[in-house]
Amino acid sequence: MSTTESSQTVTVPVSPTSQATKETLEDYTLRFAPRSYRRWTPMVVATTALGGIAYMADFSIGAGIGLAHGTGNALVAIAVAAVVIFITGFPLAYYGARYNIDLDLITRGSGFGYYGSVLTSVIFASFTFIFFALEGSIMAQGLKLGLGLPLWLGYAISTLMVIPLVIYGMKALSKLQVWTTPVWLLLMVAPLVYLVSTDPGTVDRFLTYAGTDGDGGVNTASVLLGAGVCLSLIAQIGEQIDYLRFMPAKTEANKRTWWTAVVMAGPGWVVLGALKQAISVFLAVYILAKVGPAASTEPIRQFRGAFDAMMPSWLVIPLAVALVVISQIKINVTNAYSGSLAWTNSFTRVTKHYPGRMVFVLVNLGFALALMEADMFSFLNDILGFYSNCAIAWIVTVATDIGINKYLLRLSPLQPEFRRGMLYAVNPVGAVAFVVASGLSIALYFHALGDTLQPYSPVAAAVLSFLLTPLMAIVTKGKYYLRRTDDGIDEPLLDTEGNPSATTYDCHVCRQPYERPDLAACQTHDAHVCSLCLSTDKVGDHVLPAQPSAA
Repeated sequence: MSTTESSQTVTVPVSPTSQATKETLEDYTLRFAPRSYRRWTPMVVATTALGGIAYMADFSIGAGIGLAHGTGNALVAIAVAAVVIFITGFPLAYYGARYNIDLDLITRGSGFGYYGSVLTSVIFASFTFIFFALEGSIMAQGLKLGLGLPLWLGYAISTLMVIPLVIYGMKALSKLQVWTTPVWLLLMVAPLVYLVSTDPGTVDRFLTYAGTDGDGGVNTASVLLGAGVCLSLIAQIGEQIDYLRFMPAKTEANKRTWWTAVVMAGPGWVVLGALKQAISVFLAVYILAKVGPAASTEPIRQFRGAFDAMMPSWLVIPLAVALVVISQIKINVTNAYSGSLAWTNSFTRVTKHYPGRMVFVLVNLGFALALMEADMFSFLNDILGFYSNCAIAWIVTVATDIGINKYLLRLSPLQPEFRRGMLYAVNPVGAVAFVVASGLSIALYFHALGDTLQPYSPVAAAVLSFLLTPLMAIVTKGKYYLRRTDDGIDEPLLDTEGNPSATTYDCHVCRQPYERPDLAACQTHDAHVCSLCLSTDKVGDHVLPAQPSAA
């Protein structure tokens, strides 16, 4: 998007054609997604969002938990994590789809403040490159097994191949996800159905597997350790919202399909994720005797073993490799896309400079490639177990602010706000809850309070976030949410159906038209300024002053 390098310099006008092209490339980074761009049906948006759930990391995560703690503990851990992820993901998905903003913009107005959410943006960006590296490692394992390529070359291929696909944002991603999903589902489900129907004994071996660290029974410590690893995926809702923000306006005519799409592609992603994790335990137990525990956690080995039982040997490896490659492409275009949005959000607010989303596509891919070359796959559960503490604290804090502080206590404004000048720099409600919850849970994870409490670190992160968020809102009386209650524009932000208004105004800095929710009045001119030009205003010339009554 064209912006100024300083608040006092107006950009050179660009042609409507080149501006439209740039808008598509940037995909409304850092800002509200306007109604004029959201041309997809609810089900197309949902299918696109769910396409990213094709990732193979679930097959490594579930297998690792199952082999260590046994099937019983693994299944309970997976179920516990799924329930937490679904409950916390619902309010976030609703806000993203209803108000057409991404998770960072939601976080700003849900307890963190304009600059306070920079930290959570970095956490989310870390999520995307950690899981990009995990998926890239899985693909490299497939290329090594199928084509004999060395791992380092497989890492490079898995990284570079997504760049052409992620450049054009939602328009390209929607086509990719819709067309590849049926093939992926067939390749994933067919071997499981075949094994269960032709060899029922595999089910008995799966259900009775005790694990290397277990005795066959279900115990709290093992369940919580497993759930902690699964809960590292809680930040996946951010990637779902990066698609859900393009949902069409909710109307009386489409409300049923709208809600179905939001639930399916929002918190509903975890249902498929949990099923994949359970399947991975089954497949790992099935191939354990053949390949050993280390290789059993590799998805390419799992599906090679499953395909080997149901089809000619010459077809086994090509199909297993095809499944891994399709899955890696489907999720890593999402990881690269969402990561670039998160990095851009953070960088632009801190530096007041907008370099464009593609710069951070490359940055994110660079971090991911470095992790792959460091063989992060060999210490996967340690990385995810540590990371989950930060992710849980963040997501639970924001979900609690929406569910309790907004709708129950009425201390947080119901209508989301993300524009500079309208928010305080830092809101102690979310910032304190997040820092305390994540800090204490990380201390627990590293045995600071003893070995007995170590498995409870994810529980501590969730419970502390849930309790401290409303407590801080009560203590502060909610006065640090809004720096201003009036953005200087008379027309309401929402239309009569509660959707963001589609009325357009011109930004007097970049000279482009934007819809009502993306603008505020200018402090020094009788004009409007878009949210991105406000973000890049280095001297604050256009930013509205605080209202005394809002302090």
